[in-house]
Amino acid sequence: MPSPPLPSPDAPEFPAPPAPCRWGRAVVAAAVLGAAQAAVPPAALPPAGPRSAPVASTTAKITIDGVLDEPDWGNAANIGPLIQRQPQPGQIPSERTDVTLLHDADYLYIGIDAHDSESNRVIGTQMARDASLSADDRIEILLDTFGDQRNAFYFATSPAGALVDGLLSANEQLNLNWDAIWQARTRRTAEGWVAEFAIPFKSLSFPAGQSVWGFNVSRTIYRKLEEVRWSGARLETQFLQVSEAGRISNLGDLRQGIGLDVRPYVAGNWLRTKADDRDSTKGRAGLDVFYNITPSLKLTGTINTDFGETEVDQRQINLSRYSLFLPEKRSFFLEDAGVFNFASLGPGTPGGIPSAGADIYPFFSRRIGLLAGQEVPIDAGMKLTGKAGPLELGLLGVRTRDTAFVDAKTFLVGRIKHNFLEQSYVGLVFTDGDPSPGRSGQTFGADLHLATSRFLGGSRNFVFEAYGLKSQSPDRSDEDWSYGFSARAPNDRFDAQIALREIPRSFQPGLGFVQRDNVRMLRVAGSYNPRPDFLGIQQMFHDVFYTRFDRLDTGQLESSDLYITPLDWHFQSGDSLHALLDFNRVYERLFEPFEISPGVLLPVGEYEFTRYRSVFASATKRRLSGSVNFAWGDYWSGTAEQVTVSATWKLPPWFTITLNSNQTFAQLPEGKFTARVHTATVNYALSPFLSLSNLIQYDNRSRNLGLQSRLRWTLEPGRDLFVVFGQGWIQEPSGSGRTFTSQDTKVSAKFQYTFRF
Repeated sequence: MPSPPLPSPDAPEFPAPPAPCRWGRAVVAAAVLGAAQAAVPPAALPPAGPRSAPVASTTAKITIDGVLDEPDWGNAANIGPLIQRQPQPGQIPSERTDVTLLHDADYLYIGIDAHDSESNRVIGTQMARDASLSADDRIEILLDTFGDQRNAFYFATSPAGALVDGLLSANEQLNLNWDAIWQARTRRTAEGWVAEFAIPFKSLSFPAGQSVWGFNVSRTIYRKLEEVRWSGARLETQFLQVSEAGRISNLGDLRQGIGLDVRPYVAGNWLRTKADDRDSTKGRAGLDVFYNITPSLKLTGTINTDFGETEVDQRQINLSRYSLFLPEKRSFFLEDAGVFNFASLGPGTPGGIPSAGADIYPFFSRRIGLLAGQEVPIDAGMKLTGKAGPLELGLLGVRTRDTAFVDAKTFLVGRIKHNFLEQSYVGLVFTDGDPSPGRSGQTFGADLHLATSRFLGGSRNFVFEAYGLKSQSPDRSDEDWSYGFSARAPNDRFDAQIALREIPRSFQPGLGFVQRDNVRMLRVAGSYNPRPDFLGIQQMFHDVFYTRFDRLDTGQLESSDLYITPLDWHFQSGDSLHALLDFNRVYERLFEPFEISPGVLLPVGEYEFTRYRSVFASATKRRLSGSVNFAWGDYWSGTAEQVTVSATWKLPPWFTITLNSNQTFAQLPEGKFTARVHTATVNYALSPFLSLSNLIQYDNRSRNLGLQSRLRWTLEPGRDLFVVFGQGWIQEPSGSGRTFTSQDTKVSAKFQYTFRF
């Protein structure tokens, strides 16, 4: 079935889904320019609606070196001026940005000349592959190759030359763990900086015969907190909203080869275990295969899968009664993961507002290959993802190996979504399998997503979602349906939401994740976020969030939370007073004793307490930046203070050092306790292709101090060497607490080489 065509040039702007959380907006939040700018004359503004531009073809060799000196760069026309989204929507940018597009049969070339009248003040601190560019000047690109206004490929770079790529799904969800084979080079000049991209068509999926793609480009001038865009430059829309992209045309006669990538690997590790003081060495080889069955359907296979290069999880101490969520980090499961997303999550909250804590994942990939903290080796896996007309498809099958604690098992996951209108879909999901020993089960359900950015005829965002899920297993009852709905109007000045969700105790998806059960959740919230023109304030936020959980078996109130932010100011300097005196009224009813900390047992009963919070964060554009978060007040049956401090120092573009400390000091009648988590990251990038990251973590509950050092060397795109060193120490319980005993030591290495056909 052919893919649906893109809208005509006369079509209205695409509807948009919800904006990301407030702290995400704060990173790119704009401040009013020091010098006032005149309004853009009507003739200088691009026409209303999606923008469009042709891509010039070339047969000449284009060298990717950050210098746009080939004749075809000069002969091709720019795609048109970028327009401010922030701080002055619709105005001429303070600095000119020239964007030129070329293509030959194998590559899309993008050349960007980012002029800057103060070139010595251009900010480029990050160089490593997939580094965070939130505090840098940057260029971001979206390629909606299917023109479906929902999914896109994402590419970004900074003046230091960092390569960042990802997959966008559901019109806003960005997965940065996808790594494509592509090139980008940057160069600083006396007039600013230049970025040159070469994106192989073999690295993309797109429908055959379609010569028009969705496209957007954004430039951030971070010292001014200024964002300019080619299309969709409105405060109500975020860059990740694919529906706001324009169109590029003349993309005919593109080559993908036979669409086959073969990536063999060899890996080995050396382990010294402290318990028996023995050394062991293991080696393995495996294979990953990527094949485009059609230009829009990709088959991914893995044999004898190795995840030795995966980063370790961030330490957390759980002071709640419910499960903590740990994100997936393994590359096989992360690639094209967006197709498996389901409407039982969210809606999202502004930064700093506690989440509802009742998200449901019918499929949570960490349930495969990991069990009770132990790795379960994967013999083979296969995944089919892509599009067929208005349908998005996802099919996953994995076979795990026999181990000493669990038998070999096969797991299946299926997902299908039918897209309709501009941003809406209806979908189905199915999973089969349960990783627990001796258990089996299935989960199936449906979801609905409706979204528009033209709600009630104006420039307003609105999203409605609903879902129903059923889990079944031979040893469980039939009362296992979970269902719910949510609605949110995520707009720049006003933001409101309501969510209702029911999760019975017997609802236990074998391959899913449920934070709490036997509850009915209700969340109602609203925010008012004006942009006043005084005291150097960029935007103010005022929030009221109310959440309650009622038990399904007795109908009693189990917990409620009222969170009020009366004052949250973001300044034009980039500094933020996120909370001056946030108010949090909490009710908890314990139906059984709760051990909040080892040896501290809270008895059955009702608890009501009020807490307060203040947060300040300095602008991350500075070489030294940080934040302080202090919370205090009543806590369960007593009182507690919580202090979270973060500091980051940069020696651009090579070194970034970040220190974090999260400490809770509780004084309860049942006992006193202190919970500490300290984290340090020390990252060094010699170039965009050679980097060393170090993560050091300590928590006083496990008394474990851990170090992971991870070297990544990209010899050339598609050919990577990883070397990972891990070491642990246990703090001795006696004495001053400064004595640590060495534990296990592990060194892993992996080399992967991609052959393209």
